[in-house]
Amino acid sequence: MYLLFLAVWLILNGKVTPEILIFGIVISAVLFWFTCRYLDYSFRKELLLFHLAPLFIRYLWVLVKEIVKANVSVLKIIFSPELQPEPGFVYFDTDFSTGMAKMLLANSITLTPGTITVSVEGDRFCVHCLDQELAEGVEDSVFVELLKEMEAEKEKWS
Repeated sequence: MYLLFLAVWLILNGKVTPEILIFGIVISAVLFWFTCRYLDYSFRKELLLFHLAPLFIRYLWVLVKEIVKANVSVLKIIFSPELQPEPGFVYFDTDFSTGMAKMLLANSITLTPGTITVSVEGDRFCVHCLDQELAEGVEDSVFVELLKEMEAEKEKWS
């Protein structure tokens, strides 16, 4: 992080002179100290982010695939007059240990067409679905599995 601060300083200055370099070293050191002290930064947390990056990329890939599949399902409902949607609410519990996992799951459900996360109270989710077909498997979806895998990796590093 310190080297990143120094690199940004040098790039923004546009030239390297001894005065600019010395001042950049001092400013970068102060910013790094502030980041560690008040923003709870640690090198271990940064390594965890790099370690979780492949899982997060896989999560985004699954999210895009689920959005496309849900779009197709919603289009079938819209353009097929014989299909009558059966909207409803689905309630399910999760056992996530972090608020970040709950937030990612709620937002992923809401981003998927035909479903909206209505509320999250503790570990209980309430999801409104445009059709019961879209509600199938929400509580044990691929999203839940990947988020649990991310939490397990995070626990290894804690």
